[in-house]
Amino acid sequence: MIDNWTIPVRPLTGRAPRDVWVYVPDRAAEDPEARFPVLYMFDGHNLFFDETATYGKSWGMGDYLDVTGTELIVVGIDCDHRPPHARLSEYSPFTFYAPPYGLIRGKGHKFMRWLVETLKPEIDRRYPTIPDREATWIAGSSMGGLMSLYAVSAFNGVFSRAAALSPSVYLTDGRIIPLIKRTDFAPGTVVYMDYGEKELGPGTGKLNSLKRTAAALLDRGALLTFRMVPGGEHCEASWERQIPFFLPALFYEPPEDPPTDDDSSDEE
Repeated sequence: MIDNWTIPVRPLTGRAPRDVWVYVPDRAAEDPEARFPVLYMFDGHNLFFDETATYGKSWGMGDYLDVTGTELIVVGIDCDHRPPHARLSEYSPFTFYAPPYGLIRGKGHKFMRWLVETLKPEIDRRYPTIPDREATWIAGSSMGGLMSLYAVSAFNGVFSRAAALSPSVYLTDGRIIPLIKRTDFAPGTVVYMDYGEKELGPGTGKLNSLKRTAAALLDRGALLTFRMVPGGEHCEASWERQIPFFLPALFYEPPEDPPTDDDSSDEE
């Protein structure tokens, strides 16, 4: 089941309604006691239906979850579509300058505060969620991938796992990497990050930014899966093909620490 309703993002766009799409596993209707982890995703209009996707091709998230029987609530929130660059502003935690966009004033922190303080409580009220940090995840692509890295760092007390597909770290690596290096990640924080081979381009510095981001995550103890996608491109069709990789990574359960000498006693 996929619900669609609207909610205003008041700190950024006032009373204007914003679409929310929520995928709920079928078992929720069959078992009133069932509870599920929640994955929040950016660019919700591109996730489920081709007719709402910006370029006419969605990720097909609902189809994948149905076919695989993956029991997960997925919440997709629409972005700010206003010209000229409202989405870039909303999905950047930092102000940056980049041609041909010019100066982009980062409002990502305001958006994340709204998601954590307004949207998440509403989702927990309406749906059979597991509201705890361990079952609250976040994911996105491009600028949404950058925001996912920001969310799992700046709001690590809320989100335990993040998937960042084709994250635009090269635009703000002077800010996002220092943030990661300052973050005291809680044990068991899981991060998936990938980038498409065809996205890199010569002389862009993207690969170096990605490697530095990955190194910072590893240095801070995040459980990182980092992939370069062969033939990967910057589009929904390519990101759809990564669902079988990033969702299992988010469901990863770290093994329990092996017993130490102090945990066992010698038999006599």
